[in-house]
Amino acid sequence: MSQRLSRRLAWCAVFLVFSCVAAAALGISPPHSHRLQFGAGRECDQGYRRAGEACAAVALPANAHGNEIYEEGWECNRGYKKGGLKCDLIKVPADGHLSAASDNGSGWVCNRGFRVAGGNCAPIKVPANAHAMDSTYGRGWACDRGFRMIGAQCLSVDIPKHGYLEDAGDSWACEHGYARQGVSCSAVLVPVNGYLNTMGSGWSCERGYKRAGPKCAAIAVPANAHINFSGDTWECDRGFSPERGVCRPARRME
Repeated sequence: MSQRLSRRLAWCAVFLVFSCVAAAALGISPPHSHRLQFGAGRECDQGYRRAGEACAAVALPANAHGNEIYEEGWECNRGYKKGGLKCDLIKVPADGHLSAASDNGSGWVCNRGFRVAGGNCAPIKVPANAHAMDSTYGRGWACDRGFRMIGAQCLSVDIPKHGYLEDAGDSWACEHGYARQGVSCSAVLVPVNGYLNTMGSGWSCERGYKRAGPKCAAIAVPANAHINFSGDTWECDRGFSPERGVCRPARRME
């Protein structure tokens, strides 16, 4: 570049800055700008960035488009990823697809039933009675409902009589009124004056009775006493205190 051309370019730059400063001082908006929607002042149009008092065009690399969210003012098109100040083509291996949610920033993930192996997508070995999962962690597969994982296999869940498959699909529980006994479900034997508990796998005594081995025994309530709130013992009436299994008048403080 000749010395004369360099001087002309320098003068043009000075003239541009001077013109923008003068325009701002006179209240004249610089080119490629617009008034703010809220408050006073102006901002550059889309595709332009502030450069001193002027609005300079954002230099877009190949395979990119403008985006004010990013510091550079641009982002790469789909199928490309940022590499310095340019956009590099994302090379997607066979059995893979583009995804911004890639774990290693590659820009791609493997299809369902495959997982990353040395820059490629290798098939996941799914055993019988199982299905592939989208997760990139762990085995990459899970047993079907009604089967449980034993080692690298999926074996059937054996449900006993009066049992049912739980929501998770890999275990069982006993029906209401039955309790688990090893690998079977046994009926809960509810004694007289007893009832099935909320879980349905055990029993409790009715109010005024307490558990005594496999039975419900009546609570012996002494004079001047009553069954307590929980219903499984007694307590003295107001003005009486317990003493050796009976309720005696409370002693007054003198």
